[in-house]
Formats: sequence, structure tokens, C-alpha cells
Amino acid sequence: MPPEAGTILAIVLAGGAVPARADLDAAWPGWDAGLDTVVAADGGARHASALGLAVDHWVGDGDSIEPARLEALRASGATIDRLPEAKDETDTEVALERAVAAGADAVVVLGGLGGARVDHALANVELLAHPALQGRRAWLFDERCARLSLRDASAGVTSRRLEGRIGDVISLLPLGDVAAGVTTAGLRYPLAGEALFLGGTRGVSNVRIHPEATVTLEGGRLLLIETPVTVDS
Repeated sequence: MPPEAGTILAIVLAGGAVPARADLDAAWPGWDAGLDTVVAADGGARHASALGLAVDHWVGDGDSIEPARLEALRASGATIDRLPEAKDETDTEVALERAVAAGADAVVVLGGLGGARVDHALANVELLAHPALQGRRAWLFDERCARLSLRDASAGVTSRRLEGRIGDVISLLPLGDVAAGVTTAGLRYPLAGEALFLGGTRGVSNVRIHPEATVTLEGGRLLLIETPVTVDS
């Protein structure tokens, strides 16, 4: 589902692979509704032009961006925040924090997956659980337009509506030891108060059978991965 009306949206551009803008628009219409701020994490700035985005803020240690591109960003009016090479956070984490500090109540991360660094990809998935995103919506898109989001029931039962096309693949993976009390509606293989355990594949490859599916979680954290049928597998 697109961000709700009135949402202040920030886009974070990381250095991995991104989908084509046309594919993203076709798979998830309105995905960028309410766009207010674009933050580029180092070499992620290279994606801006193809996506039709203008970078407002750039952060990074400069190890993956050409000096000429960085100077062009500076000349365009983007703020430049040069980070030390030795630091405790990745450039993408700092970019996400900057996006929230800019006032975003929803964040889309593009370029967080793919590329040569599987460690960065896994770390970026875990960024969906970042404390700065508490109470905010966040999505991570891969190069095929799969949409990743997180439900956290640490503060109580939580539900999420998952709007999309019938036939979309939806996988539910625990992010932690166990995701407890998982209940679904609108999916081909229903779950009713079930536990999904780390290391198991019980929640993989479900299928949307209604334009609006729902997932309810009673405890733990659950990673939701929606793969649109509009994109070839």
C-alpha cells in the first residue's frame, strides 16, 4: 500500500541495486506519495537521476562516489555531510537517521539490497528494526520491486494491511528467535495464531488471493516480503 495521505516521506538511496522507476511505479502505484526529502548514502547518489529524484542531503565517507558527482551535488544545493572512514555505523544507517531527523514519518530505502556486499544487504534488512523507525513506517525495495517491511509486536498485538495484486507472493519470516501468534487473512495458505521460528521456512511463498491481505502478530518481530507478479521471476 502507498504511504497514507499526509505522510511525510523520505527516500534513502543506498549503493546496491535499484529497480527501474517505471517498474516500481507499475508494481506499487503511489509508492512515493508524500515525498519530502531524498537522502543519498555515498555512492547511492548515482541512482537519483534514473529514478527522477533530486538529492537534498548526501552523507558518506566518500569511498564510493566520484569527486565530480559529489561536487555536482554540492552545486545543486544538496547539503554535504562528509563522514570519517572509521565509524560505528554504515553510511546507509546514518542516511536513515538523517531522513528521520529531517521530519520524515515514513522512509523508503532503495539500493539497500543487491550488489557485491551480502553483509551490507543483511545489515540493511535489519535497519528496518532501527530504533529511529519506532512508530514510523518503513519499506525496503529490491531491484525486482519486492517490498520488505517489518512488524514489531514488542509493545503489543499489531496488524498490517498488505494491499496489492492477487497472485503476489508474500513471505513471512521471523526476525528474531520466534514470531508468535501469526494470523493471516486474504492469503492462500492461512495461518491462525501460529508461531514462526528462526531457521524454519513455514512462512515462505504464500500467495495473495484478495487485493487486501492482513497479517496480525502477537509477539516478536516479523519481516514481510511482498513480491509483485508484475515483475518477472
